[in-house]
Amino acid sequence: MSSLETASVAGTSASPPVTPDGRYIVVRGRLWRRANPGLDDQQRKALTDLLMSARRAVGAALRARDDTALAAARARVQGAKVALGERGPVWWSDGTPDQNRRMARNTNYADWYETLGSTT
Repeated sequence: MSSLETASVAGTSASPPVTPDGRYIVVRGRLWRRANPGLDDQQRKALTDLLMSARRAVGAALRARDDTALAAARARVQGAKVALGERGPVWWSDGTPDQNRRMARNTNYADWYETLGSTT
């Protein structure tokens, strides 16, 4: 392994924990809804590309202090996240309520989350 590869591997952070049902990741103790696993790879890539483009547009609008462009870019971010299933209606169909953005310790995932320790 080259030193560049070693540095790259060493700088890689671990993936966030995923709830046992695969619906959420946990970041700093908070649940964040994952993308719909029913999307095929091509759809997911296209939507992720749209999301990243919209996020870059948000940054550009903030730097330019352009409120109109900022609103449009944020709307594009919202649209991409809804299409991915990270926001908007839930992508599962068993009637379980959405717990997106809630602290894991205050949800029905609390016991599972406690087993992870304080590293998340």
